[in-house]
Amino acid sequence: MAIQSTLADPQTHAVNLRIRAEIRALIDQAAKAQGKTRSEFMIDAARRAAEESLLDQTLVRVDQQTYDHFLEVLDQPPGGEGFERLMAAPKPWQN
Repeated sequence: MAIQSTLADPQTHAVNLRIRAEIRALIDQAAKAQGKTRSEFMIDAARRAAEESLLDQTLVRVDQQTYDHFLEVLDQPPGGEGFERLMAAPKPWQN
């Protein structure tokens, strides 16, 4: 007996949304620019937002020694060749 993946499930479910006309027009414009339907665009955007939201909530557990080292590194001032080069770069807002 094969286990069917939920991603391979061909069944779809309706989601009804009420939005203002100007938001719908904006979504339609963006969808058209990407060559997608409104539904495809909204589903992709909602999926990405959902994944990012869940990834932002990921809990990482470490031992006390690792956590103390992490705090020590955060407390150190920035430095190094890359940082010095960044600080020496011309700033567009100062021209």
